[in-house]
Amino acid sequence: MKYLNTQSSDFQSELKALLAFETAQDPKVDQVVADICTDVQKRGDAAVIEYTNQFDGTDAQSMQDLMLSQADLKAAFERLPETTQTALQTAAARVESYHRHQKMESWSYTDEDGTLLGQQITPLDRVGIYVPGGKAAYPSSVIMNAMPAHVAGVPEIIMVVPTPKGERNDIVLAAAYVAGVTNVFTIGGAQAVAALAYGTETIPQVDKITGPGNAFVAAAKRRVFGVVGIDMVAGPSEILVIADGTTPAEWVAMDLFSQAEHDEIAQAILISTSQQYLDDVQTAMDKLIEEMPRRDIIEASLGNRGIMILAKDLKDACAVANYIAPEHLELSIADPQEWVTEIRHAGAIFMGPYTSESLGDYCAGPNHVLPTSRTARFSSPLGTYDFQKRSSLIQVSKEGAQKLGKTASILAHGERLTAHARAAELRLQDE
Repeated sequence: MKYLNTQSSDFQSELKALLAFETAQDPKVDQVVADICTDVQKRGDAAVIEYTNQFDGTDAQSMQDLMLSQADLKAAFERLPETTQTALQTAAARVESYHRHQKMESWSYTDEDGTLLGQQITPLDRVGIYVPGGKAAYPSSVIMNAMPAHVAGVPEIIMVVPTPKGERNDIVLAAAYVAGVTNVFTIGGAQAVAALAYGTETIPQVDKITGPGNAFVAAAKRRVFGVVGIDMVAGPSEILVIADGTTPAEWVAMDLFSQAEHDEIAQAILISTSQQYLDDVQTAMDKLIEEMPRRDIIEASLGNRGIMILAKDLKDACAVANYIAPEHLELSIADPQEWVTEIRHAGAIFMGPYTSESLGDYCAGPNHVLPTSRTARFSSPLGTYDFQKRSSLIQVSKEGAQKLGKTASILAHGERLTAHARAAELRLQDE
């Protein structure tokens, strides 16, 4: 891992260089995705079947071969060991409970002239969630994307998940059963995103698409944005740990590994006020890496983008964290409550030595779909509010029309929009 010191004259430029991540799209990927999206839009089911057979090595003859029923999902759940069933149910219940606190409600008020103003909250009609498939199994992604939609009151949740060579993952399908997914299609890639965005003869068009995927999925989400809503286009996973030396070094070392094992471009950063503690964590990592099944990925990630930073004090450490605006931020310090108010930019804040980031990934309750690549400066975690929308309510009284009409008339004439002005003036009573 690279070592930096906040008191160094070139600290800011060095940090900026290490945080840099190339977000530009590969033109070849863009062109492939553009062609697939256009084809799915034109040919619907036939295109989806062809691309699924081509890319996933399946032999589907019709969309019926790519659909799963509620009975299929229930059967997958029942095939799991009881301990796994309980874990899924526990995680889903905690995520549901947390997201119920986020649910927005309609409101209104009446001002002094009898005009009613307010906001009406309604759920989206139908959403699509993309879940990675194949060798990877991400039941947590199912729960984190489907449960807030369920809490928001979305009546129809469509899940797409690729099944290369027809290989279905029971724990992923069981998670869909537990999280209340309506329909599941065993398709993936850009063709799945396009099918959700445009609709086909079998797959209904959705209003919003959420969930992670590879470069082709990300490019497809970018392309269909505007036709449908999307959650975000996420970058590599990130963790930043601020440690004061009171947490065992082995704990923090493993927390850094927990993000580094995602892929070679994930980023793990440790900030401490103690050089000795930074050295202790490095020693712990050197020891613990021997037992990691994904050792090669972890070492590549830490070697490519890992950073250890020596800060002057905790205030200094928080200032650096706010600049980085990490996806996951651990305040692994003795009194996190005292310092959490110093943090302005982070996707999720994990407070105290016992709060490992991995608990948030699976079962703590808050959503694990978080802004990356410094976008936590202006965006937030996925939540119930992402599956609700707001409509303004305005009911102007007769009395209110007299006052507001004159104001609107003056401003409309100022913009030379005569019809706007006349529409307001026609409602004015003769004085």
